[in-house]
Amino acid sequence: MDFKVLAVGDVVGGPGMERVRRSLRWLKRKTGADFVVVNGENASVVGITPQQAEDILDAGADVITMGNHTFAKREIVPYMDDSARILRPANYAPQAPGVGYGIYETNCGPVAVIDLQGRVNMDYTPDNPFLQVEKILKEIDTKLILVELHAEATSEKLAMGYMLDGRISALWGTHTHVPTADAQVLPKGTGYVTDLGMTGPKHSVLGIRPELSIAKFKGDLPERYRWADGPTKLEAVLFTIDSRTGLCRKVERVDVCDEDPTHS
Repeated sequence: MDFKVLAVGDVVGGPGMERVRRSLRWLKRKTGADFVVVNGENASVVGITPQQAEDILDAGADVITMGNHTFAKREIVPYMDDSARILRPANYAPQAPGVGYGIYETNCGPVAVIDLQGRVNMDYTPDNPFLQVEKILKEIDTKLILVELHAEATSEKLAMGYMLDGRISALWGTHTHVPTADAQVLPKGTGYVTDLGMTGPKHSVLGIRPELSIAKFKGDLPERYRWADGPTKLEAVLFTIDSRTGLCRKVERVDVCDEDPTHS
């Protein structure tokens, strides 16, 4: 029996939240996805609020993953302690609020979701994600295992993919907000893509108004980032997994944008 997993790229700001509300449940039906994971760490551009988390779950997500902006909105702290459906990186310090992985019941049996943060060109405070995931894999006993690596470096994501190839069902990257063209099944059967992309303003620099990013790179005085207006997109990847073996059979992009037919 196939187990279909829909992984949705970083949701950015109000436009990204609106796109999730408008399109996620429709896309879930269209793809026949059994399980949906959405990265929500940029729902407030930087961070996420409890209400935004609830809205993403209400829109059809089964699990929300986070990254380096996990605690930018401090009101999320008690919510993360109370909810098993939102994950912060598992390689954060053990005293950090929330949990880094969870096991969820599905129509194909239990599925484990592990959230990790990379360290190359990012904050080196988290533990080594390569060592941390090895510890976690010893603690869980499920065939269906999904891993998200929130990281900047493509090499770090690829290295993690090959290290875990054949040992997990799928691994995808987030954080760069730019979708990659390498959706594939690795040689030993793990579904992989270096980056899902993002959900939010289409004509933007990573979701932000282009003129604000241009000004920063030119050296102008800093200004508060604001999301871009205009058409929006939802970038996602669908993994088709054999529930008997836990290995992936197919990986495909299933992006949505405003130029597509109306979704309802």
